[in-house]
Amino acid sequence: MKNILFVCTGNTCRSPMAEGMLRKLASGRGLPLEVRSAGVAAVEGMPISRHAGAVLRDQQIGGDFSSKPLSPELVEWADLILTLTQSHKQYAIRQFPHAAEKTHTLKEFAENDEQVLEDMRELDSLYVSVELARSLGSEVDAKDRERLIELRQRMPSYDISDPFGGSLEDYEATAAEIRNALFRLLDKLEKERERE
Repeated sequence: MKNILFVCTGNTCRSPMAEGMLRKLASGRGLPLEVRSAGVAAVEGMPISRHAGAVLRDQQIGGDFSSKPLSPELVEWADLILTLTQSHKQYAIRQFPHAAEKTHTLKEFAENDEQVLEDMRELDSLYVSVELARSLGSEVDAKDRERLIELRQRMPSYDISDPFGGSLEDYEATAAEIRNALFRLLDKLEKERERE
């Protein structure tokens, strides 16, 4: 069984929608997954947003969703941490650098273009080096900084749009974006399972 943690900002919109949808889709494919969600700025115990709840109910997805902050315990529990934006990923890596290798945005983890994947690995490695240098009070290498900028400029956006404060249609559009990435994620997880 693989433990997957989704991370967004407040854990009331995108990450609980991703959690609920993945749980249902994985069950439909017979994939044994444990799924949870958290937020980088979440307050413990807040209910899921009204529109996010409506989107899940429309897909016959139930559950007791209440917000949880990203914590060391959840990071340790997770085999895979999937954030909804690049800034959530960077926050998680800054807070939990030991978990950098298992932390990705949902869209980038579902990516299958080999050149893009290679650029992502290099970018992640550079982020870790830069954060380590900063935490040790060292100067960041100018070549690393330049390469970081170069890689960022050519990378596609892997952010899932934030529907917070929007209409039901905004939430439905975000849910469709998440669902498309989840289909690719499940394809990837099924292939990994076949290789085991």
